[in-house]
Amino acid sequence: MRAVIAEDAVLLREGLARLLEEGGFEVVDAVDNGEALLRAVAKHQPDVCVVDVRMPPTFSDEGVKAAIVIRKQWPDVALLMLSQYVEERYAVDLIAGDSRGIGYLLKDRVADVREFLEALRRVAAGGAALDPEVVTQLLVRSGKQDPLAQLSPRETEVLGLMAEGRTNGGIAKRLWLTEKTVEAHVRSILMKLGLPMNDDDHRRVLAVLAYLQP
Repeated sequence: MRAVIAEDAVLLREGLARLLEEGGFEVVDAVDNGEALLRAVAKHQPDVCVVDVRMPPTFSDEGVKAAIVIRKQWPDVALLMLSQYVEERYAVDLIAGDSRGIGYLLKDRVADVREFLEALRRVAAGGAALDPEVVTQLLVRSGKQDPLAQLSPRETEVLGLMAEGRTNGGIAKRLWLTEKTVEAHVRSILMKLGLPMNDDDHRRVLAVLAYLQP
């Protein structure tokens, strides 16, 4: 798969390029700002972009703004956002739309290279990879009285893994549960959040975010 990297920190940018290439990706461009990212996407039409949320010149939200443009102009290009923070103002617009190929991971929680590459491949293939903290903050941002408060600790854990784009089978393996038990947890979560059942794991998580969009 062909990838474009957008990261202003040169050491991290070079490190990501090497990591992706060793993981089987072809890095067709690596840039350090949002405008250069848009030019790179227009030129190369990559399968996936790895984008830092905060880039020059203001180091605020250039990356996510560029990502929103990419989603509109090149909807087949998958996006994996990397950030130190949850940029709530734009994250809902980015995540709650088309469910294909979107990821939002917090940098300080990406500690396992294998899991990072797995998440990137999942996003590039049209799936989702959302950090549980991203989901939690966006749910709370809806303005409702702590929408996750009614979930049990186990249900909250299952929801976090759903947000990473994992299937019921994948969640079962991760938590050492039977798949039927996970299915029961998922039904309970969707019922408590007032959401209908959906057979697509990725759309199910994104439906939660879209439903709670202010």
